[in-house]
Amino acid sequence: MVIIMLGAPGTGKGTVSGMLSDKLNIPQVSTGDIFRKHISEQTELGKLANSYISQGKLVPDDVTINLVKDRLQQDDVQEGVILDGFPRTVKQAEALDNMLNNLNRKVSLTVNLTTPEKELIERVVNRRICPKCKTVYNLILNPPHNENICDNCGNELVKREDDNESTFKGRLNTYIQETSPLVNYYENQEKLFSAVVSQSINKMGKDVTQDVLEYIKKKHIT
Repeated sequence: MVIIMLGAPGTGKGTVSGMLSDKLNIPQVSTGDIFRKHISEQTELGKLANSYISQGKLVPDDVTINLVKDRLQQDDVQEGVILDGFPRTVKQAEALDNMLNNLNRKVSLTVNLTTPEKELIERVVNRRICPKCKTVYNLILNPPHNENICDNCGNELVKREDDNESTFKGRLNTYIQETSPLVNYYENQEKLFSAVVSQSINKMGKDVTQDVLEYIKKKHIT
């Protein structure tokens, strides 16, 4: 099973991906996490990626595609994978189809999350992440039990450098221009499941996760 997560920054892709990973027992692969690891280690790839990410821009397709191609050949994703943050352009989606075809695999489902912009800004500026287990918190919506400490592993939470309003608006504009066409791409393939994640309708990540699981069961997706 290969599941793709789509959605603007702050829609909860990481949260829903994590829940689906636990329920389906397949790994969640976040290209953002991989890039941030390289950035923190000051590798050449990290420096290159940061020159784009720090400005709210996408890392060039070729760099990201090669990163994912290598990851999809590793043992832990052979039974299934949830891709969070890839593809982000139609070119990347086409490259992914070719990669999977060479591995005798295919995209099973694409989950598209949407959230009102005002809520997105609030979520992003209040987001905190555990650098060890990657659990995502929100200081307003789902704060840790102990201030700035991860409930799962006790590590101190961190705020991403790009989790600020000005950078976020750049990321959102980039998403609208370059990533949103993927909705049509996967809709045309009849592989799209869309859901609204919003306080205004009292539907959050846990609710959407359950909806996705029920859809997978109903459609016999493997």
